[in-house]
Amino acid sequence: MWKFYAILSALFAAATAILAKVGLKGVNGNIATAIRTVVILFIAWGIVLASGEISQIKTLSKNNLIFLGLSGLATGLSWIFYFKALETGNVSKVAPIDKLSVAIAMGLAFLILKEPIDAKTLMGGGLIVAGSLVILL
Repeated sequence: MWKFYAILSALFAAATAILAKVGLKGVNGNIATAIRTVVILFIAWGIVLASGEISQIKTLSKNNLIFLGLSGLATGLSWIFYFKALETGNVSKVAPIDKLSVAIAMGLAFLILKEPIDAKTLMGGGLIVAGSLVILL
């Protein structure tokens, strides 16, 4: 099931890049990020409320809150810089370089989370890095 969700994530991320680029015409990237964040806020809380999962808030530990907060901070900074890049760059160049985050996440997962490393995963990560370097240079 995770593969299906990952493919949907990729499809919506691609749509995000195109829609954001069109929506950024004549708009500051920070304003665009703020608008996007409000929309996401309503969607996320709407899903939590509609699914009845709101009661799970009581089960969050201090550790959960700290790391989810830090994740939110990282997400916010990522979005701000992504929109800044889209303001002046082409989606066809910005989006692939942004996806370098995939290879970085893989490396951090190996180092910090001690996830298993296999040849297929390493090769895929290496190709992502190589593609990003081709576009960057």
